[in-house]
Amino acid sequence: MTAAVNQDWIRVYVSELEHKINIVKAVLEDNQIAAFEVNKKDSAYTFIGEIELYVHENDAVLAKFLINSNQL
Repeated sequence: MTAAVNQDWIRVYVSELEHKINIVKAVLEDNQIAAFEVNKKDSAYTFIGEIELYVHENDAVLAKFLINSNQL
């Protein structure tokens, strides 16, 4: 991913738990919002670090609304 594309993506959710990321990602994708995750967990110590979920900046407001309204 180039630097120019990176600027178009907004972090909308962070969790240490992979299953929570998967649930939020599924809710977003069910609402036609493309999302991708960046796993910043340490590969040797998987209890250290977080997973971040990103959406395109055009979808960020709706994504945050869906996350909050579904109490995720």
